[in-house]
Amino acid sequence: MAYQGQENFDHRQPRKTGVLITNLGTPDAPETGALRRYLREFLSDTRVVEIPRFVWFFILNLVILVIRPRRSAEAYKGVWTERGSPLLVHSQDQADGIRERLQQKYGDGVVVRLAMRYGNPSIASQLQAMEDDGVRQLLVLPLYPQYSASTNASTFDALARDFMQRRWLPDLRFISHYPDFAPYIQAMAEHIRAYREAHGSADKLIFSYHGVPKRFLLKGDPYFCECHKTSRLLAKALGLADDQWMTTFQSRFGREEWLQPYTDATLKALPGQGVKSVQVFCPGFSADCLETVEEIDEENRGYFEQAGGESFAYISAMNAEPVHLDALTQLIENNLQGWQPGDNQPATLATRAARAEALK
Repeated sequence: MAYQGQENFDHRQPRKTGVLITNLGTPDAPETGALRRYLREFLSDTRVVEIPRFVWFFILNLVILVIRPRRSAEAYKGVWTERGSPLLVHSQDQADGIRERLQQKYGDGVVVRLAMRYGNPSIASQLQAMEDDGVRQLLVLPLYPQYSASTNASTFDALARDFMQRRWLPDLRFISHYPDFAPYIQAMAEHIRAYREAHGSADKLIFSYHGVPKRFLLKGDPYFCECHKTSRLLAKALGLADDQWMTTFQSRFGREEWLQPYTDATLKALPGQGVKSVQVFCPGFSADCLETVEEIDEENRGYFEQAGGESFAYISAMNAEPVHLDALTQLIENNLQGWQPGDNQPATLATRAARAEALK
């Protein structure tokens, strides 16, 4: 096996602490070819699609990758910005904000980078860049508050595959979830309160999460339970009565049953139940993306209004708001305990240099 590594590596290089922020991913451009590459990588992940490979190969390559890239490209064109897709823009701003906060406290001994599970910047490229920077202690934070094998575990799979090809492995810590992390709950509550103070409240506040097949839950995936836990804590922090909020699941795909209640079906039904105004917030999305901007704020808005709803509002993700970055930075610092980030003191470097000389 050929291992990755650095030529002319200097063992006297300062030992740095790395923080790798990851999110799902995005195509490189709102074009059919870029969408086809992105969807092939995403939908080839066995954590995402858990059906026999032989069957899925034909469905993916002869149906989905023939039809869906063009449709998805059109949807992405509607949300694309000068800096790129919303998910990439907001995620990069989050990484930059976290870097600024950590380096203010620990100096340049902390390296913060952003990677995407699918697409660019890739996990492999960012791990190599961190090794080149001298990172020997690595903390990985996937920006999925509620754990699912299809997201958090898939990110760990990608790390493990890369490490299998790498000669020198860093000390590793992996934050697998944070559905009940108090600063995260309080940050969301503050964000929602600020919106409602500016725009008023609604008959119902809906917490919409990305869906997964119901069989994931039946096989032991805790995602469904963690979503409901986040919703309960958030509703409590906002002081909501039980009839003022609910949890739903969006973005289902295919014909099998997914986690319910479905967001779209709920919004179609609520006006007939006397609910004329709703606000939707997505606690599982750390950054706005196609699933929030297009699916919730456009498609599902249409469902509600067509069914007779009078007022629909999407409350944006927290993105790079200071209160969100403060919460994520605190989560990271809690998990850096004992590593002494920024330990680049001359005495330490001198000791390492002496050891390196002894090995020559």
